[in-house]
Amino acid sequence: MRKTLAALSAVVAIGVLALTPSSPARADSAGPAIAAGIGGFALGAIAGGALAQSRPPVVYVDPVYDAPPPPPRCWVERRPVFDEWGYQVGYRPRRICD
Repeated sequence: MRKTLAALSAVVAIGVLALTPSSPARADSAGPAIAAGIGGFALGAIAGGALAQSRPPVVYVDPVYDAPPPPPRCWVERRPVFDEWGYQVGYRPRRICD
């Protein structure tokens, strides 16, 4: 979009300059030359800034299949059960996973 806008603004500026009436050149007046130089510099800066801020090209790559992780390794162990005073009162099966 920015490239299109920059190109369109350059075309409009060139068209406007082509349609303006020209007067004969005079050696004692530098005003139009300075105005043309400043206008050209401004148009170049606008067009260059629009082109410089363009996004990088999009690169498409093939998707890579990534295998899911292996399931966790689990087993059942007997773990001791303690009462509220800290004494062991028995065992209970407990599932343990890596």
